[in-house]
This record gives sequence, C-alpha cells and structure tokens, in this order.
Amino acid sequence: MRKKTFAAAALLAAASLTLSACGSSGGDDSGPVAVVSEESDSGKAVTVLDRPFEKPDLVLTDTQGKTYDLRKETHGRPTLIYFGYTHCPDVCPLTMNNLAVAKKHLPQAEQDKLRIVFVTTDPERDTPAALGTWLKGIDSQVVGLTGDFATIQAGARTLGITIEAPHKDKNGKIVSTHGTQVIGFSPKTDGGYLLYGEGATVEDYTHDLPLIIKGEKP
Repeated sequence: MRKKTFAAAALLAAASLTLSACGSSGGDDSGPVAVVSEESDSGKAVTVLDRPFEKPDLVLTDTQGKTYDLRKETHGRPTLIYFGYTHCPDVCPLTMNNLAVAKKHLPQAEQDKLRIVFVTTDPERDTPAALGTWLKGIDSQVVGLTGDFATIQAGARTLGITIEAPHKDKNGKIVSTHGTQVIGFSPKTDGGYLLYGEGATVEDYTHDLPLIIKGEKP
C-alpha cells in the first residue's frame, strides 16, 4: 500500500501550501466554485502519522437538528472525518462517494461500527435539512454536522486543515477554501493516525477500511 510516515507537527506546518480552483465541468458561471488547499504529498494514498492528531472537541448539530458531541459519539469507534460542503462541484462529492463505495465492501456489522463524519465548511447554506438531503444520495449512515463557522474552523485547525469562510469573488461566485484531507481515527486510542489526500481512490479505501476498523495501520 502506498504510504509515508510523517510527524503530525510537520503536517500542520504544511497543510496548505498551494491553492487550486475546482470549477464545474459544464462552464456554467452561475455555479459555485471551490478553492481547496492541496497537501504537499497529495500523490500518496495515505500518510501514517508517528504522533496522531487528537480528535477535535466539536459539539455541533446533526442532520436531525440534534446536538452531536463528536468525541462522545465516536469514542471507541473507527472514524473518518472530512471537512467540505454540499455546493462543492467536484472534490467533496468525489471524496464522499469514494468512501461510501468502499464502505459497501465491508460486512454489515463492520459498516455499522464505522463512523464517517462530514463536517460542513459552509454552515450558512448547509442547514441540517440540506446536509441530510445531500448525504442521503451518498450514504444515509454518514454523520453530517453543521453549526457555528468559528467553531468548525477551530476544530479543523487542530487537524492541520485550513478553512476560510465562504465568500463571493469579483465575479459573484461563491468561493470556499478548505483542506481536502480525510483523517482516520483508531477505535483503540481515538487518535487520528491516518491522513488521506484527495488522490485516494475507492481501491485505497477498500483495502484500508478493514484494517482501520481493527485499529491497525495500513
């Protein structure tokens, strides 16, 4: 499996080296544009951290409008966390669909153990209802969270993920800047020891998920 070991501190320093715009494929100027921060080692499927990230202390709102304490609800469970938004034209839906397809290869009991958490970077538009509708088309088991932007931004920062508030550019398009990392947390320690870039494929996740569920490193 493609992997590389890094110290978490080094990754924090290099979380957003460059910016690239992710536009819609149809050339429709009325649609939103995502600007995502790319990882320095985006060609690798997984980076194994020698010192794992601590799970963010986030208390947000789920798609049912109920309070969701991330640490409490995912304690002792294999967990994957991704920060993105539903209006993203490409990177976010691709990442979430890759995870959803890979998850379906697991036995049902292991699917039920796994927690895939999608935290919006655009909470003004991504209401609980909007998140629920979007995620239903991907995987109804995915946990969708929204809430105060400052709280979400601070939580992402603890994982070395950069997020900027959505804003309109000079052409009136909504632009969002966010890191594209997926962080994997161990059910044994609750530590985030795996980091996936946007280049991770369905095959990569299909191979790794059974190991993540056992608390093993790919």
